[in-house]
Amino acid sequence: MAVLKRTPWLLIFFILVGGLLGGIMGEILLLFSPAGFLKDIFLKGYQIGITPPFTLDLHLVTFTIGFTFRINLLSLLGIILGLYTYKQA
Repeated sequence: MAVLKRTPWLLIFFILVGGLLGGIMGEILLLFSPAGFLKDIFLKGYQIGITPPFTLDLHLVTFTIGFTFRINLLSLLGIILGLYTYKQA
C-alpha cells in the first residue's frame, strides 16, 4: 500500500469529499426512510451562511456574494470519516 504525502490540500479534499458523501447519503436516506424520530435526528439540517446573497450594483458591474453550508448529522459523520481516512493515508 502506497503512503500519501500529507498536505493541507489533501486534508481539505478528504474533509470535502467526506462531507459531500455524507450529504448525498442523507438525501438518499431522506427518500427511503419512514417519517419518525430517527429521520428527524439524522436528516434535520442546518444552513449556515449569507442568506440572501449580498448584491452590490454599480450600474456598470454587479457583484453578488453569498455562500451557504447545509450540514446534517450524516454530513458531520462523513467529515469525521474523511479525517480518519486522512490520518490513515
